[in-house]
Amino acid sequence: MMNIGEAARASGVSSKMIRHYEQIGLLPQAVRRDNGYRLYGDTEVQSLRFIRHARNLGFGLETVRELLSLWQDESRESRDVRRLATEHLHALQRKAEELRVVMAALQNLVSCCHGDARPDCPILEELAGGLGEASKVDPA
Repeated sequence: MMNIGEAARASGVSSKMIRHYEQIGLLPQAVRRDNGYRLYGDTEVQSLRFIRHARNLGFGLETVRELLSLWQDESRESRDVRRLATEHLHALQRKAEELRVVMAALQNLVSCCHGDARPDCPILEELAGGLGEASKVDPA
C-alpha cells in the first residue's frame, strides 16, 4: 500500500486529480489509515494509469467512466469499446476540420496586415466588423 503522493508518482496523476477522481466517483474512495491518510494499492494505481492514458487521448470524464467500467468487466464486448473510441475519433476529426477553417481565416488576416508603423490593420478591422454579427448570436 502507498500514500497519495506515492500513488501520484507511480501513476503519473497528480494528488489533486486523484482526490478529484475520488470525489466524482471515477475512482473508489481510498482506504484510510487511522490518521485519515489515504492508502492505494496496485489496482488503484493501474486504474489511475488507465484514466491518465484515456484523458491524454482526449476522452471526456463520462466516456472515461464507461471505458473504465468496460476495462474492469471481463465479459465486455469489444464492440462497445470500439463504438466509444469511434465516436471520439469522429468528434476529434470534426474539431480538427473546424480548426483548419479557423487557421485558414487567421492566416488570411495575418497575410493582409502589413505589420508596420501605420495604424490601419485589417485584422482589427475584421474583428471589429464581426462585433455586429456576434451581438446577434445568442451566447447560450
